[in-house]
Formats: sequence, structure tokens, C-alpha cells
Amino acid sequence: MDPLTHFLTGACVGRAGFNRRTAYATVAAVLAAEAADIDVVMGFAGPVEELSAHRAVTHALVAAPLMAALVVGVVWIYHRGRRACRQRRENRAPSREVPDLPIEDQGASITSGHFTAIPSRKSRFAQPVHWLWLYAAALAAALTHPLLDWTNNYGIRLFYPFSDRWYEGSLMFIVEPELWAILLLALVMPWLLGLTDREIGVRRSPFRGRIWACFGLAAMAALIFWRWGEHDQGLVMLANTQVASEPVQHMALEPYPLNPYRWHALLETKGYYQTAEVDTWDPDSLTAIITDPHTDVIYKPTVTAAVDAARRTFLGRVYLAWGGEWAVVRDVGPMPEKALPPPVLPPGRTWTTVTFNDLRFDYPVLPSQSRNTAPLSGWVYIIDGREEAGEGMGGRMQK
Repeated sequence: MDPLTHFLTGACVGRAGFNRRTAYATVAAVLAAEAADIDVVMGFAGPVEELSAHRAVTHALVAAPLMAALVVGVVWIYHRGRRACRQRRENRAPSREVPDLPIEDQGASITSGHFTAIPSRKSRFAQPVHWLWLYAAALAAALTHPLLDWTNNYGIRLFYPFSDRWYEGSLMFIVEPELWAILLLALVMPWLLGLTDREIGVRRSPFRGRIWACFGLAAMAALIFWRWGEHDQGLVMLANTQVASEPVQHMALEPYPLNPYRWHALLETKGYYQTAEVDTWDPDSLTAIITDPHTDVIYKPTVTAAVDAARRTFLGRVYLAWGGEWAVVRDVGPMPEKALPPPVLPPGRTWTTVTFNDLRFDYPVLPSQSRNTAPLSGWVYIIDGREEAGEGMGGRMQK
């Protein structure tokens, strides 16, 4: 999922009760919920390296305890630094005698003959740090990251390094604005209600928002399970409808944002791929599954020597492991890419461009998006059908 969804989910986890147990709970939960995406730094090594490392070791279930420990370590460093700064300020502050006051005076008490000031409102609400509870908050938030990432069609290697297999639920689009609305509502409502309470003079209680945070997390889970049910309904509709003219080997449904009833269907046969638009709102409708034979049939490309060579490159191995049966490899001839000039060869030698395209993302999500747009596509230059001369993804060259 997008970073904003992870951050908001972490904030709700921290405010669901952990912030009543320890200081820094919400901060740790927010950081831990997004910590797994630290693997994006591999993008500096090139787009293929990024695809190879993304959603692997940092996103695996076994890495969640380590991600939580890393975040707690960062919070510990911050806490030590903050305490040291406060201690230095106190040491520099001039000492002064405070006279004893009668015990009846509000805001004071007599303890062993010395005046003791009642702590300020801020200090009364201050929480001590309980590191075990802080780790529990960070671990709970860290586990939400791989679970949320599994729900979209990009996939995740949940059991890495024991298995390099990709798993994808294909239930939610990578950006779901309704999730933002749900989680933001859960975080903002306690503040808005607090403004009303102050207007009528109600005493403010610390650590408000637990019920709203739990509501936000529950509503998010309910939305995911709702879309899961619609996804299964769509697969049943495809299985019971003659969409392709040949026996279907594989089928999949890809999500659209906002609309839980609309899905993009992919069906693989021996000779071609068939796409369709599925509407699960009324499964019995004649327009529940829409196909266009002029645009929704993608014939499988010819496997040339250059295609075989491209499959063995670094990009080929990584891309095919990720895209699986929906990765389409084409020899498109000597078509140069903007990210890399074509190879300069002596007479008698030839080169060609081999493209990699994942059909799971090759559909227009927005009305203004063109069907010719191919996100997350890759390319390789192949010389004489056997030698690699450069590769890249998304308009970026692999170094």
C-alpha cells in the first residue's frame, strides 16, 4: 500500500491502547508501520536491483520483530538524547528557595517540612517509558505492513528467505482513498470532540481516542473482507461464464480503486490472453462481464532467440519471478529506449529490443489513462540474439 496508509494505520495502532501503557507508543507505531519500506534505498542501485530487493527481506513476516526492534532502538536513542538535554538545562538553571505554604493552598503540599509543588498539567499527563510495551506497539504496527501489502496485486514475498515465492491478494488497489478517509476520521474525531468539551467546560482526559482508533482499524479490516468477498464472487462469475473461446489455464481479477464491485479480469489460454471487465454488483446481469474482441485479446508473442537470451538476463530472471504467468516478453525489433542510446555495432551485427510487460498492471485505472500506458515495464537490448547490451525499467537504466 502507499506510505500514507501505512503511517495512518500505525497511528491508529498506537492510539488503540498502547499510548496508555507507555510514552512514545504512537511515534513508535507510526515508524514501525512504514519501516519495511526502507528497502526503497535499493533504487539508488538501479530499477532492476530495486525490483529484486523490494518486498523481500524487510517485508517478510520473520522480519517484523527485527523492524520493531530497530524502531525501538531509534526511539531509545531519541529518549536518551532528550533526557540528556533536559538534564543540561536543569544543571544550568539557577537554584532558588521556595517558601513553605499552608497545606490548604491549592497546588502545594507539605512533605517532611519542605514545599512540593503539584506537577503541572503537562507533567501529570506525561507517561513513563515502558520498553516492553513500546516494543509490543512497534511489533503490532510492523505486522500490519506485510498484511496490507499482501492485499494489492503487486504482491509480497511473505516467507522470504525460506521461500522466494510472491503472494498477492489482489483485493485492494495500491492507493485507496477511502482508507485514508476512514483512518483520518478515526484520528481527527477525538480532537474535534475535545474542542467541543472545552467549549462547555468538560475536564479533558488524557490519551483520548482509543475507541475511535479501534473503530478505524476495524473499519479497515471490514473493507478488506468486503472486497475479498467481491473478489471471490468475480472469480465464480468468470468460472461459470464462457469468456474465452479456448480452455482457460489461469485466471485473475485485478482491483480498481474506490469501487469494490469493478474488477479487471485476466484469462490465459494456450494461444492468447483474454481480458474483460467484471461488475459484481449484479452477477446475473447480461453486462456483468464485458469483453471487446477487438481490444481484449492479446496473442502470445513468438519466442525468438533474443527473447530466450533476454529471459536469462538479470532483468529477465527478476521480472519473470515477480510477474509469473502474467509477464509477457516481446521482441519488438530495433526500437531504442529513451533511457539508453542504442548500441553502436560494426557492419554485419544486429540488435533488437526485448520488452517485459506485466498484464496485472496493463489496464487503465483512471478515465484519462491510455491503454497504451504500460507501468512497471522493462526492456533489454540484445545483440545478435545472444548478448545483452543494456537493460532498464520504467524509463530508468540499470547501472
